[in-house]
Amino acid sequence: MTKNHYAVVMAAGKGTRMKSELPKVLYPVCGKPMIEYVLDVLEQANIGKIIVVVGYRSDLVRETLEHRTRRQPLVFVEQTEQLGTGHAIMVCRNELRDHAGATMVVAGDCPMIQVESVRQLLEAYTPEKQQTMLPSCILGTAIKENPVGLGRIIRNPNGEFVGIVEEKDANTEQKLIKEVNMSYYVFHTPNLLEALNHLKTNNAQKEYYITDVPAVMKSQGQHVLALPILQPIECLGINTVDEAKIVEETLRNLS
Repeated sequence: MTKNHYAVVMAAGKGTRMKSELPKVLYPVCGKPMIEYVLDVLEQANIGKIIVVVGYRSDLVRETLEHRTRRQPLVFVEQTEQLGTGHAIMVCRNELRDHAGATMVVAGDCPMIQVESVRQLLEAYTPEKQQTMLPSCILGTAIKENPVGLGRIIRNPNGEFVGIVEEKDANTEQKLIKEVNMSYYVFHTPNLLEALNHLKTNNAQKEYYITDVPAVMKSQGQHVLALPILQPIECLGINTVDEAKIVEETLRNLS
C-alpha cells in the first residue's frame, strides 16, 4: 500500500558547520552523499512519489541525483528562500494538492534512517490498523539518554501526545524528558495542507516550523500519535564534521 503514499525530503540547506561548499545533503558519508541513504530507504519502502525540496546549489543536487530518476519517481521543488522547515512543505503544495493519502516528511541529512522505522510509521497510518479515527499526524520518536539539544515530546497523564517543546523553551522538568522528536513525520495530506495555513513565524528565527504542525492539528481536535519506535542509531545526526565521522564509523561497523 505504500505506493499510495508520498514523501517529502527536505534538502535545501547549506550546512555551514560542515566546512564544505557542498549542499549539506551531498556531504559524503562513506563516499556516498548522505541524501542517497535516505532515498535508498524510501525506495525500499516502496514510496509512490518522492518530492525533493532543493535550494542551495540546487542544480548540483539535481545533477547528483539524476541517475536515480531512471528508477525512482523523484520530483524536485525549488525553495528559493529558506524560511524554515514548514516553508519547505509549503512550496510543495502544488505537488501535494491532489493527493488523498499519506505524506511522509523526512530530512535529507539523516543517513541513519532505517527502512523498518519508515514501514512501521506508514503501517500505523493504515486505516485498518486504527481502532480510532485515522491520524492526521504520526511522529516517529526516540528515547535518548542524552537528549540535549533536541525537542522533547510532551504527553498528558494518559500518555497522549500534547506537543513538542524545543530545548531552548523547555523548563527544568521538561528537560528531563528522554523522548525526543527526530523529524520523522507521516501526515494525512489534506489535513497537512490545511494546517500549513495556520503556521506562524512568531519565533526568534521568524521562520515557519514543521514542528508546529502537530500542535495545530491537536488544537483542531485531530488525532496525533507519537510512536517511540526509532532505533538508537537513528539518533545519530550530522551537523558537524566530527558527527559525520561518528556516523561513518557506525556504518562501517554495521556492514
